[in-house]
Amino acid sequence: MIDTNVLISAALSARGMPARLVQLVLERGVLVFSQPTFDELKTRLYRPKFDTYINLELREAVLHDLSAAARWVAIGEPARYCRDRSDDMFIETALAARAGLVVSGDQDLLQALPIQGLRILNPQQALAEALA
Repeated sequence: MIDTNVLISAALSARGMPARLVQLVLERGVLVFSQPTFDELKTRLYRPKFDTYINLELREAVLHDLSAAARWVAIGEPARYCRDRSDDMFIETALAARAGLVVSGDQDLLQALPIQGLRILNPQQALAEALA
């Protein structure tokens, strides 16, 4: 499970570390979405602040391609895991998919309470682990 900030970073810079990580996940694993996590990605990716970095056509292509490549899971109302309640959906999505891993740059997720069977790593840690 890769959270919104990492996916947006990957979309904005094809040469960056988040893009390398997303590419590895697409090659070796499975990208996971629930409707709430995808809706957040879609909403945030269309923010005007990204207009300088990514055009409308590329945004639509990114969303289409990620959606098509992903495994989709249904989640209910997330339990409380994080300081920021809006981040709980990422943990709930990972648990529903039995993903075992959430990759995030969000400190609220990175500092979430431990959850059995789920690790939360930042992109650098996840990429280093994937390449090891």
